Amino acid sequence: MKALRFFFKSIIFLFIAFIIVIIGLYTYAFLSPKLELKTAGQFYIYDGSDELLYQGSSTSKWVDLEDINYNLINAVISIEDKNFYDHHGFDYLRIAKAMYLNIKNKKITQGASTISQQYVKNIYLDFDSTWERKIEEAFLTLELEVHYTKDEILEGYLNTINYGQGNYGIANASLYYFNKKPIDLTLEEALILAGIPNSPANYNPVANYDLATKRAKMVAKSMLKNGYIKEDEYNNLFKDKIEIYGKSTEENLDMLMYYQDAVIEELKNINTIPDALIQNGGIKIYTYLDKNAQEMLEKNVLKYLKNSELQSASIIIDPKTGGIIALSGGVNYAKSEFNRATNAKRQVGSAMKPFLYYGALEEGMTSASTFNSQFTSFTLSNGNVYSPKNYGSMYANKAITMAEAIAVSDNVYAVKTNIFLGPEKLLEVAKRVGIEAPLEAVPSLALGTSEMSIWDLAQGYTTFATGGYNRDISLIRKVEDSEGNILYEKKDKSDLVLNVNYTYILNELLTSTSNTQFTDYTRPTALAVASKLSRKYAIKTGTTASDFWTVGYNPDIVMATWVGYDDNKDVNANDSYITKNIWADTVEDILKDKEESWYETPPNVIGVLLDAVSGKPTSNSKKATLFYFVKGTENAVYDTEYVFKEKED
Repeated sequence: MKALRFFFKSIIFLFIAFIIVIIGLYTYAFLSPKLELKTAGQFYIYDGSDELLYQGSSTSKWVDLEDINYNLINAVISIEDKNFYDHHGFDYLRIAKAMYLNIKNKKITQGASTISQQYVKNIYLDFDSTWERKIEEAFLTLELEVHYTKDEILEGYLNTINYGQGNYGIANASLYYFNKKPIDLTLEEALILAGIPNSPANYNPVANYDLATKRAKMVAKSMLKNGYIKEDEYNNLFKDKIEIYGKSTEENLDMLMYYQDAVIEELKNINTIPDALIQNGGIKIYTYLDKNAQEMLEKNVLKYLKNSELQSASIIIDPKTGGIIALSGGVNYAKSEFNRATNAKRQVGSAMKPFLYYGALEEGMTSASTFNSQFTSFTLSNGNVYSPKNYGSMYANKAITMAEAIAVSDNVYAVKTNIFLGPEKLLEVAKRVGIEAPLEAVPSLALGTSEMSIWDLAQGYTTFATGGYNRDISLIRKVEDSEGNILYEKKDKSDLVLNVNYTYILNELLTSTSNTQFTDYTRPTALAVASKLSRKYAIKTGTTASDFWTVGYNPDIVMATWVGYDDNKDVNANDSYITKNIWADTVEDILKDKEESWYETPPNVIGVLLDAVSGKPTSNSKKATLFYFVKGTENAVYDTEYVFKEKED
């Protein structure tokens, strides 16, 4: 009996303590500063000319609740928080029910977030699930509830929620999906929009109409259950296909959202930006975006891939600043929001070779250094036999120079060079130029067998394009708060990490890929687009079973382009022209009105006219091309008889 009395007393005590704590929390929230809803969490993205490009997180258009169709309001309340007007920020019964079901099912099957809680998340720049963040969100939810009416909270929620395809807020979503104002939405259109926030990438009707309508029917069922629509209305829904507009009235660049997504991703990694900017009233993000460059990139990607199942990613950089002036993370943002430019990791193939050959120049090899190009089996230190093949199994079956090896992308020459130097050298150069991907120091690394992102690869090539300076590539140049106070400004990091002489020689070597004079047992890899090029570029292509790459640069531009399938399916060799043409057409379009430029020859570098194929002196001017050397090495002949543990057939 005493135990029972103690139990009931404990329950009463805990209940009273709970009530006191709740009252205390609401009192604390009431005494806290009032949040400014219409600017909370807002961010503005500007292009490289300081023109407003995008306003997100809150919305670029704030619409009053009375100007939103009642069907949408009822649909949102019904599917998201049916007790919205009855609770004070937290639906405790719903929380208890969700906990019970999750424990019963031994997994999380239900959530219990209210509209107020979701609104707090919407006006944050991240959705961390840490306990610290959850506690912070809980306090902010209380602040919302004590300072604002339910209608004001609902209005704010509808104006900040993510509706997919880069649309934040009901005004943008209504215009994008249906070319209507929110007040003019039909019931079916309202149901579709109300269903999107649960999974914006999957339930928006542009990406997947069938999934969107399936989700809309679930919303309709909840409205029927909660008395918002009648049974005959429910039974007559979606008899005919709903017309989807799917266009932005403000920006017609299909791939621009990949750039904007990447900006927000980069923003989250800037340590000087406060975690919570609600009280600050929003931030302004100034980027390096060049709308003309973005337009040219998108035009050329679509020209070659519009009706293809292949995917693509590209990054274009101004090497003078390290600023990314254009970016594409896929062919169609509406079908796939996955940003391949920032998040995909692929084997880069022969695009890895310039880092190898820079290391070779540092270690004493020259443009005219030779190795035999013939089928070779290497017996490695672990006893394994490695037999790299040239593309198409084409071999010179003779000694070739480094210049020709680069021009035609000879794999045997590359592996011999890597083994001769030791794979650690290539690894060291890659890290020095800014590549952060974990690479394995093995002979095949010279052929790009390790995976990295296109971002990583572009960072490395930018170091060559700057003449040897490691300059961090980035999308954001400056961030300000709403008052114009600078929260972050990119500093010009210009660390000289490469020897200027060898960098210049490598840059010249990479022009051989589009030089017809290097045609020998096979053709230079970029020769197919040489006729399109009006100026001098350093270019390198790369090919794996599932990837095509073209990366190139000069003092004015760096561009890296990838094409392949997301599932790593083998690519068709006949499609190898795609990246080369996207690259050539785009850089030429961007630079067409700019004066041609190239790198100044360093005082300690000399150019010598040699036969392009043999690397020997020649009197035939039609076969001669300039080979560049550090002064004093132009007459050196590299030892071509270096003995490998190999079998040459």
